Amino acid sequence: MIQKILDLHIHSKYSRACSPDLELPKIAEACEVRGIDIVATGDFTHPKWFQHIRECLLEGNDGLYKLGERGKGKEGRGLETKFILGTELAVIKKDKGQTRRVHLGVFAPSLAAAEKFNKKLADMDFNLASDGRPILGLTSKKLLEIMLEVDKKMVMIPAHAWTPWFGVFGSKSGYNSLKEAFEDLTPHIFAIETGLSSDPIMNWRWSALDNICLVSNSDAHSPAKLGREANVMQFENEDEVTYGEIMRIIKEQDKEKFLYTIEFYPEEGKYYLDGHRDCQFVCNPEETKKYKGICPKCKKPLVIGVMNRVDELADRTEEEARQIAEKNNFIPFQNLVPLPEILADALECGVSTKKVDDTYVDLINKLGSEFHILLNSSLEEIEAASSKQIAVAIERVRTGRIVVKPGYDGEFGTVKVFGDMESRGRPRQSSLLLD
Repeated sequence: MIQKILDLHIHSKYSRACSPDLELPKIAEACEVRGIDIVATGDFTHPKWFQHIRECLLEGNDGLYKLGERGKGKEGRGLETKFILGTELAVIKKDKGQTRRVHLGVFAPSLAAAEKFNKKLADMDFNLASDGRPILGLTSKKLLEIMLEVDKKMVMIPAHAWTPWFGVFGSKSGYNSLKEAFEDLTPHIFAIETGLSSDPIMNWRWSALDNICLVSNSDAHSPAKLGREANVMQFENEDEVTYGEIMRIIKEQDKEKFLYTIEFYPEEGKYYLDGHRDCQFVCNPEETKKYKGICPKCKKPLVIGVMNRVDELADRTEEEARQIAEKNNFIPFQNLVPLPEILADALECGVSTKKVDDTYVDLINKLGSEFHILLNSSLEEIEAASSKQIAVAIERVRTGRIVVKPGYDGEFGTVKVFGDMESRGRPRQSSLLLD
């Protein structure tokens, strides 16, 4: 058996607020460093990006692509990275008396299918060149209908399902169930993306999702964010790693092959709690009830976050969710913190500093990819390759002994591996005072 790490939701340089470095060769190189084996192309409806895909990628296994000669990265690196044709689309349309704004993951089994799909949308006068994630005046169901008309093998997975503004269950413009959104086509929705602000436990609290596969992806807007969430699957051999097999594993929740998801700590997500960023006010769902959903500082409505929305729809407590998951052998998960954030805390410096960059590169060169270091390297290996405090920091992340300041209203939470007064596994600088 061989294991693969998959990140099925990213963007290109043609999406709004995305890095110009998001080109296929650079994505492949970043995936190699991170330890991602299969990554979505992102943005395949954008004409220039689709042309870039055509120029850079060659089909390998059925429905998976790899870099060709024109797509080689620096010194030929990154050639092992495989790509799957996936994008995110925004649909905005009044439905059932309310304007719905939903982001949806869309996957195509081949370049021919993607091209046919793009042509269908262009013929409907949608401006696909406007953005890598274009806005379509359609309902979620109508978009799914179009996909299935183009190719039955196309797959839709609602993106970051709980986020307030564009999640299918979001508090601002989402639905109260998949059935409400997709009606008779609901059986075609066999998975949702949990998003950075929710984890599987939160989703397990709602019995309506018991038969829905939970996937996790980065929604990366820059190479540095690739793999911040991901999926770990195993296959019999390389020949079995195909578009069809990946989608079958997800659809059937094949627990022998879908090993686990890699998750943010959801508190770090930027919509975990309720709040109002302009006023720097944040609160939990119980406090929101007390304030009747109004910011006590400016008297404007609070942005209702993911935890509150989960509480609203859930029919189980967290403890009940854990019991159900164990009883039914739900696909497990592993919470992680990106290695640069761990290093910054261990070294007591900023995450974007040269010290962190140098230490990161040195560790990768000595031990392998970031995911290998975070998931598989022994603490002894990590200490020998770096320092005691870095090994201690990674061990704390693996066991969940961290401190998180929750995110809210578009503001990411912050993770601290060590409390302010805690030792980082190294001697403190000695005092000038004599004993």
